[in-house]
Amino acid sequence: PWTMSQTLDAISILIEKREPTFFITANLNYAMLVDQSPALKRLNDQARFLLADGMPLVWASKLQRNPLPERVAGSDLIYRVAEQAAEKGHRLFLLGAGPGIAETAGKKLQEKYPGLQIAGTECPPFRALSPKEHEALLERIRSTRPDILMVAFGQPKGELWIAENLERLQIPVSVQVGASLDFVAGIVKRSPKLLQKVGLEWFYR
Repeated sequence: PWTMSQTLDAISILIEKREPTFFITANLNYAMLVDQSPALKRLNDQARFLLADGMPLVWASKLQRNPLPERVAGSDLIYRVAEQAAEKGHRLFLLGAGPGIAETAGKKLQEKYPGLQIAGTECPPFRALSPKEHEALLERIRSTRPDILMVAFGQPKGELWIAENLERLQIPVSVQVGASLDFVAGIVKRSPKLLQKVGLEWFYR
């Protein structure tokens, strides 16, 4: 039950601790996937925290004893994390999305937030990697020594991939960001603010 500001504070603290962790931005689709998957339920227990990235979840919480204060959307969070990273000298690594999208997103974030360090970008092929290719990918990411890893593999592939490789990567903060890199790169247009506020962003997309 955190606001955007509280989330940014938590991320900063995790980076200072230097222990490999991840968090999850959960929308309604993710909640439905979790309901059908014991593996995802275990994954949630491993995550440092979960955020409500979807107005239906916020609305549903109003019926409970501890309502959520607000929606913390990953597509908004990516900008705020980049802004904070530029201020504090944190290094970002962008992984996934389509060819060239992570690189374009990184450049646009650097233009918006001068001083932001993009440790690296990668776009793995849309197929299963061989063990050798997978290990090489992990080594390339590790070698750049990022503070934050943003993965755009889709739900729940991204969350599962992060959890599986968390200890080997040794990155303080990792998160699956879904279509956020496409939004930042300008490949996909985000819904108008009004639709975001009334919880119909999914309908627009």
